[in-house]
Amino acid sequence: MDDLLAQLRAGLPDEALITDPDITASYAHDMASFCEAGTPAVVVLPRSVEQVQHVLRTATALRVPVVPQGARTGLSGAANASDGCIVLSLLKMDRILEINPVDRIAVVEPGVVNATLSRAVGEQGLYYPPDPSSWETCTIGGNIGTASGGLCCVKYGVTAEYVLGLDVVLADGRLLTTGRRTAKGVAGYDLTRLFVGSEGSLGIVVRAVLALRPRPPRQLVLAAEFGSATAACDAICRIMESGHTPSLLELMDRTTVRAVNAMANMGLPDTTEALLLAAFDTHDPGADLAAVGLLCEAAGATEVVPAEDTAESELLLQARRLALPALETLKGTTMIDDVCVPRSRLGDLLEGIERIGEKYGLTIGVCAHAGDGNTHPTVCFDAADPDESRRARESFDEIMALGLELGGTITGEHGVGVLKKEWLARELGPVGLELQRGIKQTFDPLGLLNPGKLF
Repeated sequence: MDDLLAQLRAGLPDEALITDPDITASYAHDMASFCEAGTPAVVVLPRSVEQVQHVLRTATALRVPVVPQGARTGLSGAANASDGCIVLSLLKMDRILEINPVDRIAVVEPGVVNATLSRAVGEQGLYYPPDPSSWETCTIGGNIGTASGGLCCVKYGVTAEYVLGLDVVLADGRLLTTGRRTAKGVAGYDLTRLFVGSEGSLGIVVRAVLALRPRPPRQLVLAAEFGSATAACDAICRIMESGHTPSLLELMDRTTVRAVNAMANMGLPDTTEALLLAAFDTHDPGADLAAVGLLCEAAGATEVVPAEDTAESELLLQARRLALPALETLKGTTMIDDVCVPRSRLGDLLEGIERIGEKYGLTIGVCAHAGDGNTHPTVCFDAADPDESRRARESFDEIMALGLELGGTITGEHGVGVLKKEWLARELGPVGLELQRGIKQTFDPLGLLNPGKLF
């Protein structure tokens, strides 16, 4: 420990190092607090690329593991510390280096908060679409690490589609530049995409070139109530089959709606079995919402209510963003699944989740990026109750197994981390797993970067 601190101090200011065990303990895990986490040796908060390089060179010389972190809003334990590690928090590297309206790019450091970037580019008539529910606190570096999505993915896509280039500090301290600033570019293997979603296991992102879009018109939202989740899923299929491109298509089940109402008194219709939110940011959103409203009614909607203005629309979106925090209040702990299935199998997944909840005697609320088929079944349980904790884990596993059976994936945007690494092996198969481990070995031969995650 003394040798580690001495070498780190040789290239870092004193304020960049935290050794107080009461403080370092607060960096031990992300939002998946029930996942295994170790005790960090030290927390480092660098402010420059050179400081990150110094940390990695020191870690390599002393064979000390490094766990990179952003705002720790992740939900799979990907940012959880390992015993004796250096926690490398990138929150202080929070500068927006460039916004270029002509090239439609932004260049940012990893600690920039998603909402901060969105507002900054918005002032110049531009738009950065990826918007996770935690967008007010999550960082771009964390978004890149987990390949995160958000509410607007159905129209605009996920983080990976907006990362053009990266500066990455490798495990041995070398600086790698990938990708481009141009609209096109196919030179060599796409290393940029390789780092997106790698959860800090291949290198430390210290700068990102992000693609921007022109700012769209303000969106309007429609809320449709259904007597069953099956009917709501039928409406989703009708909307997508009819060729509509909503900017948002979100689903909240009965449990989630009631939790949000109880937490924030949002006035949502808590008698509904499923609430579907659809939005358009076109030049005539009223016409699009009217057409979608008819499709919802044809699928059996009991009530269809379009928002009258942007303020009412924002209120509905805020209710959706509160879904996961609200579900946490039911039992104190949540295990949040992230299964994504083909849209055509969404109804089968929701029916299966209901059966699983009944089987294990658990409350499982579901909210979903329905337009993508990406669901967040949220198992609510008392972590102090060993039997309930066991049933929660078993139900979580059954939901993932069901997702794979329906042709889906174990994670659409939250990542693998600690929580799902056993399931990653099942999804990839032996050949895929062997090749991915080979990539890890190439970039991190000593296995120091975020050990114990993914594999």
